[in-house]
Amino acid sequence: MPGSQITLLMKGFRPFFLGATILAVLSMVLWMAVYVFHLPIDVSGISIFQWHAHEMIFGYAVAVIAGFLLTAAPNWTGEKTVTGTGLGLLFAIWILARVLMLGGTRFLIYAAIADLLFMLGLGIAVARPILKVRQKRQAPVLLIISLLTAANLLFYLGAAGHMEHGAHLGVYGGLYLILGMVLFMGRRVIPFFTQKGVGYPVELKNARWNDIATFILYPGFLLSEVFFQFHFVGALFAAGLFILNSLRVNDWHTLGIWQKPLLWGLFAAFLMINLGFLLRAMMAVTSIPDFLPIHAFAVGGIGIITISMMARVTLGHTGRNVHQAPPVMTLLLVSMVLTATVRIFLPLLDPGHYRLWIATSGFMWIISFSLFAAVFIPLLINPRVDDKHG
Repeated sequence: MPGSQITLLMKGFRPFFLGATILAVLSMVLWMAVYVFHLPIDVSGISIFQWHAHEMIFGYAVAVIAGFLLTAAPNWTGEKTVTGTGLGLLFAIWILARVLMLGGTRFLIYAAIADLLFMLGLGIAVARPILKVRQKRQAPVLLIISLLTAANLLFYLGAAGHMEHGAHLGVYGGLYLILGMVLFMGRRVIPFFTQKGVGYPVELKNARWNDIATFILYPGFLLSEVFFQFHFVGALFAAGLFILNSLRVNDWHTLGIWQKPLLWGLFAAFLMINLGFLLRAMMAVTSIPDFLPIHAFAVGGIGIITISMMARVTLGHTGRNVHQAPPVMTLLLVSMVLTATVRIFLPLLDPGHYRLWIATSGFMWIISFSLFAAVFIPLLINPRVDDKHG
């Protein structure tokens, strides 16, 4: 077996960041072909928009989460997680589900089996070290993985015609569960990364009252948006979360982040999420279309933070200096911010060229992830530069 293949299975971030990067490009190329150029695709039981959303949420975003958690769990617990053959098998099942879904819903039942088997395997792999050391503070992580599995199941039940609105519940449930994980994990890592990365002493804290308030409001927002989509109550929850998140990001801010792309990228993602909460709140009193907050959350928030975290984790776990990102990171992150900006605002400002702005945003996404692939795939498939294991 080639050395690069052995290296690829040493830690979870390697195969799943590789897969997520390739899927981010291929799935968007396919979506552009379907949406912009009207490529016929065999989709039944769901809309093409739900098919696209499913693969971006349960394909791309969940792969990034898998890579992150399989790498972070040993650091949290001191216990090993799946590597080698077991990791290769888990990755192969994820690939199988993606291949079966890329062409539409023709092989839906087989895709469902593979996808749910992957989610189950991921949950077990992450839970084992956490349960072994009884690390209760990681319980929300295990809960979100379980709920993501349930949301994916709802999607497939709906797509197969066994549950009315199942696909809708699955897609939106998946989106807001992943957004919740971003908020939960970001609360932990962003102030820590900032303190370590700006190059001067600074102490950043999370206000306990803000943590409690967010823990109360966000589940209410999630349930409202999934089961009573775009209800006035959801706008009230969003307004509260906008205020809380604004205060949190302000408490984290220090001028040194703007010299470090791997820091300001994380802040940019949280600002996009905050924009999503603001836009969702404004929907109660304006005619803002529903796609604005959704894509602020998805393209702006999740898109930017996942590419930022993949870069940081890859650099750190391949023996490189996370405080000295490759110069291309600035260009890459600026491109992602522009991708989100074009997707969110230009269709609103110039609806007469709606399809053009969607295509522009899609092609910018493809360029951003192609650039990421060119820089980081060699790091993912080759051994660490410091000759350590991992």
